[in-house]
Formats: sequence, C-alpha cells, structure tokens
Amino acid sequence: MPTVLNPYLGFRDNAREAMSFYQSVFGGDLALSTFGEFHASEDPAEADKIMHGMLTTDKGLVLMGADTPNSMEYTSGSSISISLSGEDEAELRGYWDKLSGNGGTVTVPLEPAPWGDTFGMCSDKFGVAWLVNITGPQAAPSA
Repeated sequence: MPTVLNPYLGFRDNAREAMSFYQSVFGGDLALSTFGEFHASEDPAEADKIMHGMLTTDKGLVLMGADTPNSMEYTSGSSISISLSGEDEAELRGYWDKLSGNGGTVTVPLEPAPWGDTFGMCSDKFGVAWLVNITGPQAAPSA
C-alpha cells in the first residue's frame, strides 16, 4: 500500500455535523466514533463528541475529522486550505456549489484563471478553506 496524505480537520463540538455535510458534498461512506465508545475522555460532556471521523468516497477521496477535546486549545480557521483539482468540470463545479453555498463564503470566484484553468477559492460554513482548480484545455505539443 502506498503512503497517502489525508486532510484531518479539527472542530469544536460540531464534527458530526461537519462530516455529515462533507458526505453530502462528496458522497461516500462516513464512519464516526465517539469519545464515549472508546472511553477516551473522563468528561461525561464529551461522550457523544466525535473522536474520529473518516469519509471515504468511491472516487478515492479520504477526509478525516474530529472534535477537539475541551481540555485542548482550539482556534477556528488556520493556515491550511484543501485543494480539489482535476479535469471533471461537472464534478468539481458540483463540489464548489455545495461548499461555497449554504452559508459558505466565496473569496475568489470560480472563473477562468490566467494559467488557463478555471479556479476559485471559498470557505465553507465551518470555516474550512477550499481551492478548486478545473484543468483547462491543454495545448497540443508542437512537432
């Protein structure tokens, strides 16, 4: 099995809602485990919080997330963005519409970019930053 890089998002008390939202965006199977199931917190208020969530899609995307325990510092937003890129315009525009709509914020509209692709940036309703790049037509190699 090759090494893979999986985004792992931290939330404060709304990981279940966020991961369910991402499942509505990307489809796939969502597995959620709580702190209570694994006896991972002594705080009864954390029993139903998500200790680990993993969304796996038929297209091979994997997104993970969890609630940050009350005993740990949490700062909403960060210096990280998640990038979605590829050639399937309908698929990527569908993701864009769901991520940027319904409480999301567009920071750069999804439109033709100087490098020939279609590109946009948004933050979803949970404050996670997303970049979407749809590969433009490639020039034929010169002979």
